[in-house]
Amino acid sequence: MKMRQWADDLAMGVRFAFTGGREGWVRALLTAVGVGLGVALLLLTTAVPSALHRRDERSTARDDFTYSQKTLRKADNTLVIASADTTFRSKDVRGRLLEREGARAPIPPGVATFPAKGEMVASPALKKLLESGSGKLLRERIPYRITGTIGNSGLIGPTELSYYAGATGLGDHLENGRVERINYFGPSPGHQQNQLDPILILLILIIFVVLLLPVGVFIAAAVRFGGERRDRRLAALRLVGADGGMARRIAGGEALAGALLGLVLGTVFFLVGRQLAALLDVRDISVFPSDLNPAPALVALVAVAVPTAAVLVTLFALRGVVIEPLGVVRTAKPPRRRLWWRLLLPLGGLALLYPMTGQGNHNGQFNQWMVIGGTVLLLIGVTALLPWVVEAVVARLNSGSVSWQLAVRRLQLSSGSAARMVNGIAVAVAGAIALQMLFAGVEHDYTKRTGNDLNRAQLQVMVRGDVPLSEVGRQLARTKGVRHASAFSQGSVGDRAKDPNTTLEVAVGSCAELREVSRLTSCRDGDVFRILGGEYDSDTKKATKPGGTLYFDPAYSGTTSHPVAWKVPSGMRTAGQHQDPTGYARSGLLFTPGALPEAAAAGLRQQVYLSMDESVRDAYDYARNTAARLDPLADVYTLASSEQSLQFRSIRNGLFVGATCVLLLIGASLLVSQLEQLRERKKLLSSLVAFGTRRRTLSLSVLWQTAIPIALGLLLASAVGLTLGAVLLRMTGETVTVDWASVLSMTGIGAAVVLAVTLLSLPPLLRLMRPDGLRTE
Repeated sequence: MKMRQWADDLAMGVRFAFTGGREGWVRALLTAVGVGLGVALLLLTTAVPSALHRRDERSTARDDFTYSQKTLRKADNTLVIASADTTFRSKDVRGRLLEREGARAPIPPGVATFPAKGEMVASPALKKLLESGSGKLLRERIPYRITGTIGNSGLIGPTELSYYAGATGLGDHLENGRVERINYFGPSPGHQQNQLDPILILLILIIFVVLLLPVGVFIAAAVRFGGERRDRRLAALRLVGADGGMARRIAGGEALAGALLGLVLGTVFFLVGRQLAALLDVRDISVFPSDLNPAPALVALVAVAVPTAAVLVTLFALRGVVIEPLGVVRTAKPPRRRLWWRLLLPLGGLALLYPMTGQGNHNGQFNQWMVIGGTVLLLIGVTALLPWVVEAVVARLNSGSVSWQLAVRRLQLSSGSAARMVNGIAVAVAGAIALQMLFAGVEHDYTKRTGNDLNRAQLQVMVRGDVPLSEVGRQLARTKGVRHASAFSQGSVGDRAKDPNTTLEVAVGSCAELREVSRLTSCRDGDVFRILGGEYDSDTKKATKPGGTLYFDPAYSGTTSHPVAWKVPSGMRTAGQHQDPTGYARSGLLFTPGALPEAAAAGLRQQVYLSMDESVRDAYDYARNTAARLDPLADVYTLASSEQSLQFRSIRNGLFVGATCVLLLIGASLLVSQLEQLRERKKLLSSLVAFGTRRRTLSLSVLWQTAIPIALGLLLASAVGLTLGAVLLRMTGETVTVDWASVLSMTGIGAAVVLAVTLLSLPPLLRLMRPDGLRTE
């Protein structure tokens, strides 16, 4: 019977929401928009793991390098493939050259037919780029004729730049590390996904909590739109015979109606966002709309949890409200909020997190439920403490301008509504500060110094030995945007022509070039030097005894080579070690061109260090174009002072994408909330204008009503965020340091979002400030 009564009352509330005239529809629509935005982001977030998994599946399915020590024999089902990856204006371009060796050769995923020599199939994004004016420079590097496009199954995302081009003669370069013979596309035998360490798992857990919690807070705030008008309606219901419990359940039914409509709008927003996802490329991450499919169980959870939360939040909000037939007691001065129970939430969060102090990569896994629970309690503590802080502060604010007094008096009467509007952004900022501290604290564990000397070179180019060294150095040195080019050849010699026991590295270049990689006292063409004492060198002195024979480009089992014998001369001088621009101090032998056996040049690989003129636009791409003309399989590396773990960088990029979506939600939800509050005060604003209050004064009062709670919310968020960040750093065993630049940037972003929302709400505010707003029916 009781359940039947609940169902009847909730159903009556739903009917009131949709049949209550224009006011009811506007109220339900505002609630639905707020809830719908949150639901859309929840669905998109729950779809992210599925999208990333599908990206990984497509990436693995097109794997084409097994890095096997055993070379396949040419057969009817083999294919020679060469990597021709490059970079264009900081964008990676995935390129492959294909040479089919038989009718049954495997075809890459997403490709319908093999491209002939001089032809290529390109991804839609690359095709569009090459056909545009901005892709003219890249077209010089990829001169193949486009005969088709790569399907979705062969791409990890819609904005990926990728191509497959036909080629011949690749089989002659199988010793090149970028060329391999394969008979299938897909993961190598024994392929395993890289496992995340405990700290990276902790980062992912915190990211999901920090991104999803503000969404829940916004949904909880959205279902309470129209609170003051609702209270007056409930008083009228009491007047016609409803008891207090029934009135509260009817109010819950009205919130349920908005939540159900919000689910519908949220689904629409999700489907629209799903289609727009194909147009977005955030830090080189893009997904196909078909990838964004949330798990059915998570969709069902959202569909049940949101309406249920709407009813429960409404009943909880009315727990201390006395609804009488002649009015609502809450219109009187509310009782002071109690602090003690609000402190229990953050203290409980600290109690859950503290036992895991010092765990991590060396002391075991973190308890995921304790991490989630502790973080949620700490961040929810912001929403519990903020109403008390706002009430305590505004109660002590009195004197000031007219606009200030109007704002303060409004906040004193309804500090709870002001705090609810700010709660979401305060939680987001607190979580963002904690995450920034955690990222900054553990970043050094996933970042290593490369040793590259960027004052000497910024690009490293490696081409095959069949291009003369002098030509390589000359063309690269004359390239637009290149200040200086230092070119030399490198290879190896062994003590035997086949399967040598001892090998030494060899560098060949002019005296000036050899001084870039060694210390020479005197040098002229025809000299040979040896470098002793390298970190991994124990054989140079023994292998270079006068009269001995060494072999350039020795052969190994399973490989083809053309060793060239060279007799070690007497009186060979010793050179000192000197780091090259990559920080490597070599050992082995140094040859000037006049001392190198003529036949040995074919087994060497040319290496050039380029010093670039950063003031020349696209200087790096001009250099890459020259390298591609010299050798389509040239390796071009951009030298950097440090390298970061791919997993760590991927997680950070994921955070950036998620934070962008949450910020958009925050702005949209704040705007909806601001418009709802203005709508409720329409008659009050019209009355003040009718009595001669200046519009500038009212506009400033609205700004102060937003600025004061926001300032308090950001201060509280900073304190909670710093506390959570310090606890997380202690959990990972890192030194607690505060990245003040990140703290200020996060609070600044939060303030900027609120300022933007306030400015967007000014036009509707000016329309509401008209005396005819007093008209009623």
